[in-house]
Amino acid sequence: MVVDSKLKITQVKSYIGRPELQRRVLRGMGLGRMHRTVLLEDTPEIRGMIGKVSHLVSVEKLGSE
Repeated sequence: MVVDSKLKITQVKSYIGRPELQRRVLRGMGLGRMHRTVLLEDTPEIRGMIGKVSHLVSVEKLGSE
């Protein structure tokens, strides 16, 4: 069963002064600037990345269309 759900992830806080791991996670998701938004598949890997930087991003779930 394939689910086409996506996550809309927006960076809402700066990574200045944050550990290198958090910077790498943001870059891995395609973020790195304030108010930049990316659409990513809702996978366990992406959920884990969001968990590491949840204080820097906002997440909105987009249902299958």
